[in-house]
Amino acid sequence: MQAYKSFSKSAFGLLVLGTLFLHSPAFSQEISQQAIIRKIKTKIDPKYPELARQYQLSGKVRVEVTVSPDGVVKKTRIVGGNALLAGAALEAVKQWKYEPGQKETVEITEIFFAAEK
Repeated sequence: MQAYKSFSKSAFGLLVLGTLFLHSPAFSQEISQQAIIRKIKTKIDPKYPELARQYQLSGKVRVEVTVSPDGVVKKTRIVGGNALLAGAALEAVKQWKYEPGQKETVEITEIFFAAEK
């Protein structure tokens, strides 16, 4: 009887996980659609961090950007990338200006850093 209860709990857990993975979240679809709608009017390039330069570090940083209806960056958050590059990416993106929109949007952008050779 104990083995049956353990099997039932495991089967139920797998069923729940399977259901979660079958459906893609609407939030990520909304972000990708909004990212196409809002265009960047003023883009500031990030300053390559000195420590990253010393290590000849390359890579990308993914930033979630909340943009107000008037096109001003309201909030930023790192969602991926190297920590040595993240600060420079955030400082640059905070200065960007987007085209005005009807409502606040959330954009995902990628900042690429290349080591000088």
